[in-house]
Amino acid sequence: MNSEQPIIVGLDIGTTKIAAIAGRKNEYGKLEILGFGRANSNGVQHGMVLNIDQTIKAIQSALENCYASNPTLIIEDVYVGIAGHHIKSLQTRGDIVRQNNDEEIKQAEIDQLVNDQYKTYIPAGDQIIDVIPQEFTVDNFQNIPDPIGYSGVKVGANFHIITGDKNAIRNINRSVEKAGLKTKDLVLQPLASAAAVMCDHDLEAGVAIVDIGGGTTDLAVFYEGILKHTAVIPFGGENITNDIKTGLGVLKTQAEQMKVQFGSALADEAKANAFITIPGLRGMAPKEISVKNLAGIIQARMSEIMDFVSYHLKQVGLDNRMLNGGVILTGGGSQLKHLIQLTEYVTGLNARIGYPNEHLAAGHIEELAKPMYSTCLGLILKGYNDYENKRKQFEIQFKKVDVPIRLREQFVPQEAEVEIEETPVKVRQRKTLKNFMDSFKNGLIELFKEEEDAKL
Repeated sequence: MNSEQPIIVGLDIGTTKIAAIAGRKNEYGKLEILGFGRANSNGVQHGMVLNIDQTIKAIQSALENCYASNPTLIIEDVYVGIAGHHIKSLQTRGDIVRQNNDEEIKQAEIDQLVNDQYKTYIPAGDQIIDVIPQEFTVDNFQNIPDPIGYSGVKVGANFHIITGDKNAIRNINRSVEKAGLKTKDLVLQPLASAAAVMCDHDLEAGVAIVDIGGGTTDLAVFYEGILKHTAVIPFGGENITNDIKTGLGVLKTQAEQMKVQFGSALADEAKANAFITIPGLRGMAPKEISVKNLAGIIQARMSEIMDFVSYHLKQVGLDNRMLNGGVILTGGGSQLKHLIQLTEYVTGLNARIGYPNEHLAAGHIEELAKPMYSTCLGLILKGYNDYENKRKQFEIQFKKVDVPIRLREQFVPQEAEVEIEETPVKVRQRKTLKNFMDSFKNGLIELFKEEEDAKL
């Protein structure tokens, strides 16, 4: 295990479950799972936190289970997934005219371009969650994936901006804080799931990631290596369970059990002469339920969800077999029998189940290879992406500082001590750089003072 890497924790606050997973990358770039806990979720509906107290209890319960799996863990900050039908996305365009166009484009200019998009007008009551650059342009050159190192007068990009309701975001943050944690970053759930189940080939071929959760179905569409579209469809596994409960007149727990054990997304594939016997309530006669009727109810709701997926693909002009990678189904609801066939029939695209085990190190807990943990594992990968980007920028800035030999001897060992800190996080890195620059500045002042004294 690589102890120099930080431990990153993903917290998936779902409608049916809350999962907390702590992981660290090993020397091969795979995730070693250091802690895992889950709890039933009660205060969340359709991906939104409604009852804060119940959500806090569920988060604390998931954390206790995580600590029970590894008592040496210390969890302070977490990457949290966000979903819900309040999530919206829009496309914008941004450009900046460069001050020093004789030099190559630097990271600071790209950061400025991205930060400018946070000033985009959005409806009152909404808040920008994320700004994702798509393709860049430098002067007349278009479709540039990474403009750093290019030379030009004007640099611009198309952006995918994700927004959410301020109250919904505040409820998530308050629940996390009151559970004794700090939200490191909010990540859109379909993007987290995509990180867990997608590889570079999928990104190049073009895919639609469909994450069927308890309260919502999350969609992320990638084409030509670019995130083209995101959407949250306000239906999920809970809706199917409620449909079964209402349609067949059974208890919710019975409906859930029947869906998992005997459910199918295609009524034609269900046996016509197969029946499920449900015990009667309080001495009433047992109930016999047709497996075909059960499949009919599930198919109706799943077809509706897939119709929404097709609608969103049409919206971005990617419905006519342009996605060579097809549809990747993930999330707890993706494990329904015959769902792949239904998806292919409704969307006209190839489909497969996306498992998050590609990024897991050998010897992981078998449970975690299930699609329902895609979002949580994707949150850890997102955290690593942030950490590695920050570290690269830090190293570039550190190399650029031309430190006099006398000062180098004085300050470099101090920096080396910080480098081996076991769990570097975003805030500490910024602090480290600031401390280093302050020390550097003070050292220069002292140096010039000595020179002035020598002259006198």
